[in-house]
Amino acid sequence: MTASIGEAKAVGLKPENGAAPYGNFTNYYRFNPPGERLRLIPAADLAAELPAGGGGAGPLALDVGCNSGDFSVAMYKHLCELKQNLKVLGCDIDADLIQRATESNPYPESILYVTLDIMDPASREAVLKPYLDKWHCTSFDICFCMSVTMWIHLHHGDKGLLDFLLCVSGLCKTLLIEPQPWKCYRSAARRLRKLGESKFDHFKTLSIKGDVAQKIQQFLITDCNMELVHCFGNTNWDRSLLLFKKRSSNQG
Repeated sequence: MTASIGEAKAVGLKPENGAAPYGNFTNYYRFNPPGERLRLIPAADLAAELPAGGGGAGPLALDVGCNSGDFSVAMYKHLCELKQNLKVLGCDIDADLIQRATESNPYPESILYVTLDIMDPASREAVLKPYLDKWHCTSFDICFCMSVTMWIHLHHGDKGLLDFLLCVSGLCKTLLIEPQPWKCYRSAARRLRKLGESKFDHFKTLSIKGDVAQKIQQFLITDCNMELVHCFGNTNWDRSLLLFKKRSSNQG
């Protein structure tokens, strides 16, 4: 889970946090606590979209870009009374953040953290398939992508963003996604330049820009066989929280 580099500067984080090129801020939840999102998401509304799960497990959740795990834990607590035996797998590209998440995990029997570059197909197969096989499932019931899309987009370009959306929508039955708006892209690129770090190679060549959230929404609907079931409003960072689910085969 990530935030814009410009936001890091606004709250006075250390330079090494502001320069986090993958959004892997070490103090992210200090300035964007999970409750700021969860206050907009009624647990009953989210739980209503989740099936019971299979193989003796409750629903299976995947938290992509989980950072130090605070959101994974908060969402688990948010849902566990309504969805018994909920299991959460949190993944992040930053091994140090995953270590922190693992060490502070209050629910190790229900929440697991792994280091994973979600854009690497071989790594996805090696990490996610054994987890799903353990619970005799072929997909996750829900995937959380909180402020991840911009970093994928900046590092992998337009095609990478669309590949990511195809990937995560293919991994789950329900998707909760929080895209960053275009102003965050500009802030991230500007902050990186000021810190003398390497530039985002794709920033100047991106054609998906402007209302990025709308374009992500449209792609999920037209190309990923998903439908928008809830828009939970905008967070304090002016980011929309969008809940999608797979369309049934008879919906066209």
